[in-house]
Amino acid sequence: MSASNPTTHESRWARRTLIAVGFLFLALFLFLPLIMVFAGGLAKGWQVFVEALVDPDALVAIRLTLLVAAISVPINAVFGVAASWAIAKFDFRGKSLLISLIDLPFSVSPVVSGLIFVLLFGAQGWLGPWLTAHGVRIIFAVPGIVLATVFVTFPFVARELIPLMAEQGRDDEEAARSLGASGWQTFWHVTLPNIRWGLLYGVLLCNARAMGEFGAVSVVSGHIRGLTNTMPLHVEILYNEYDFVGAFAVASLLASLALVTLGAKTVLEWRFGIHRAGAAH
Repeated sequence: MSASNPTTHESRWARRTLIAVGFLFLALFLFLPLIMVFAGGLAKGWQVFVEALVDPDALVAIRLTLLVAAISVPINAVFGVAASWAIAKFDFRGKSLLISLIDLPFSVSPVVSGLIFVLLFGAQGWLGPWLTAHGVRIIFAVPGIVLATVFVTFPFVARELIPLMAEQGRDDEEAARSLGASGWQTFWHVTLPNIRWGLLYGVLLCNARAMGEFGAVSVVSGHIRGLTNTMPLHVEILYNEYDFVGAFAVASLLASLALVTLGAKTVLEWRFGIHRAGAAH
């Protein structure tokens, strides 16, 4: 059609205004807070900044954060691939229910999800007495933190892969099976190459949320300093103790990890976009 659509051909003034508003919003609510975090951490110099990061409690928080992410992200990656493969490639009763359950952590407050685990595994919970009798400790320990983090973050990989795999359809897998490929061979040589960029993208989002999770972890951790504090919880404790430089120093490290994730996410978006465009042609 030769007629122009006025809704997609704004004036130069309108385009510049929208761009300016977008950059102003990012400057006020993203860039300025990040700058203030790094400025607060470096307020007393690099030596104090480094000392805050090598403090024994801070090192425990850093190691615990990385450990929880290293456990929860692979679990969610496996679940996300399996769930998305089942939903996109097969028809079965209860598919809609499974999709709704995957979205559940998006609609439930992280604090509520943490309380659910306390009710299940706490000393006065449903399974608490049995766990105590067998010497198993979940709440106020690393297993509880991992469980809470897995629950909060498990939709990210699945939600990235479900529409991608549904869009790709089943033709490639059916062709591979008709040629005698096993289920594992079909997944490894056909399905996985088609979803690799989407999978990496979902894993990055899942990892970012796992390292930054506060609400659910706060409930199940018990805030035991030097034992069950992750980096976000350690920042809160330092801030409440008026150790602002220490709090901002640890927060700046957490922000740096987020920025690295954002950079990797941007690269993957570019690569994923090229991959999808090439597949379309």
